[in-house]
Amino acid sequence: MNRRLARCALICALLLAPVACATQVPPPTAQPVQTLPAEAAEPADAAGAPPVTTTSKTTPTPGTDPLPEPLPQMSLPEARAAFVADTAARYGIESAHIESVLAGAEIRDSIINAMSRPAEAKPWRDYRPIFISQARIDGGQAFLARHRDALARVEAETGVPAEIIVSIIGVETSYGGNTGSYPVVDALYTLAFAYPRTGDPAKADRENRREAFFRGELAQLFALGQEQDLDITTLKGSYAGAMGWGQFMPSSYREFAVDGDGDGRIDLFGSTDDVFASIANYFVNKGGWVRGGPVVVRAERDPDAQDHEPEGLAPDMSLAELDALGYRPATPVAPDQRAVLLNLDGVDGMEHWLGFRNFHAITRYNISKLYAMAVYQLAEAIAGRENPLAAGGNTGDEPGLRPAA
Repeated sequence: MNRRLARCALICALLLAPVACATQVPPPTAQPVQTLPAEAAEPADAAGAPPVTTTSKTTPTPGTDPLPEPLPQMSLPEARAAFVADTAARYGIESAHIESVLAGAEIRDSIINAMSRPAEAKPWRDYRPIFISQARIDGGQAFLARHRDALARVEAETGVPAEIIVSIIGVETSYGGNTGSYPVVDALYTLAFAYPRTGDPAKADRENRREAFFRGELAQLFALGQEQDLDITTLKGSYAGAMGWGQFMPSSYREFAVDGDGDGRIDLFGSTDDVFASIANYFVNKGGWVRGGPVVVRAERDPDAQDHEPEGLAPDMSLAELDALGYRPATPVAPDQRAVLLNLDGVDGMEHWLGFRNFHAITRYNISKLYAMAVYQLAEAIAGRENPLAAGGNTGDEPGLRPAA
């Protein structure tokens, strides 16, 4: 107990001393990027999916975006008719056009099955090898070298490190090699009108809200098509409807994507300049990225420390408060930083980390601490600072298409 009090006193003293920087972290966002409002382990905002407009009166879990209110229960024909009328009125789109697109849409069992098995349900020891492999590290370093000048410009303008942008693209689409094979219209139509249900009463409200979220994204897709002059029936993406190299959901595409090459269009499918600028813009304006700020550091835990599992991912505790619980940074961090404790079930047992505001920014792309940690560690390896590869990791042949929130 005396030892802990002494540490608290030391931290207070450090508040009067010059600030010392932690690792200049260079990590990630759904959405837009793509991102799915999550379930602690469900892909979320990844550049995820963009923020959801909601009138919910419920109190959201800290660090997450609230989901929309559930929609009234009705038959599929009735729900479709209501959707057409609402989307036409809201975005000024011809009802006949919306109806013609929906007439060719399919509800796909493969999408329902994929949505029912989120990768984030795995423990960290099994999740990390999916996204961190030598092949993915090598690919990221080659990609960074190939686009170094363009990435450096975006980093200078936004403060989002080049390796974080590259890591996001690597995790989302294997550096543009796999941007998704599902028709975006089908993906969003399926999840908007046939979102998978578990039958668990405790999960019913969330499932109803997520269906409402995807119905909103389907409407946003029609608006996006009109604004960007896109034939939305030809677009391909993830099983959650995320699109392009950075896997943006339609709402994130509309809100956070920017014209990086100045050609008057925003093309997240073919313009790397637009992709880099849009991912960075998402991190800054959706995630609140802090230029030069720390992302995450290992935490030391006292033998008698209290178990502590935060409700959300927001960095809302001071280092002194965490120290009082028995957790402190293993490497120097500015004493005025606020952090969240991250407990990860690793290969060698429980790992403890402290995530700062920039870690939280990565979770805005996908609301999952596993996702954000994978992006961070891959970025570190791409930058040549540290290779976190565990023995027995995968070969990196599996691209990780994230749904978007």
